Amino acid sequence: MTYRKLGRTSDQRKALLRDLTTDLIINERIETTEARAKELRSVVDKMITLGKRGDLHARRQAAAFVRHEVVEYVEEEATGKDGNKVTKKKPVYVLQKLFNDVAPRYQERQGGYTRIMKLGPRRGDGAPMVVIELV
Repeated sequence: MTYRKLGRTSDQRKALLRDLTTDLIINERIETTEARAKELRSVVDKMITLGKRGDLHARRQAAAFVRHEVVEYVEEEATGKDGNKVTKKKPVYVLQKLFNDVAPRYQERQGGYTRIMKLGPRRGDGAPMVVIELV
């Protein structure tokens, strides 16, 4: 198996791909360098495949990789002890978004969940920049 080293040690590379994967699941579109995006594509495809499987083992495998981060807060109505209605803000985590929102969209699709579009060179160092997004 060959992979891009991205000028980092193995633990730094794993952390970078983990952060980029989490951000792509949250935002569904990120801007990064071409080499990072091409390496990220395989990792994200594996996460979405785990999401499509949807069983407990797949959930635990995905949880071991993505960051435990809150995506958004959803308001939920409940009744308090005195019988009054109370609105609570319930957090939605990255793993929930992956398994409940993102993966079901690709149930009929057999791979190729991401799209890479070139933007041009970065102004500072001329690195080729791209946008990677979920299809």
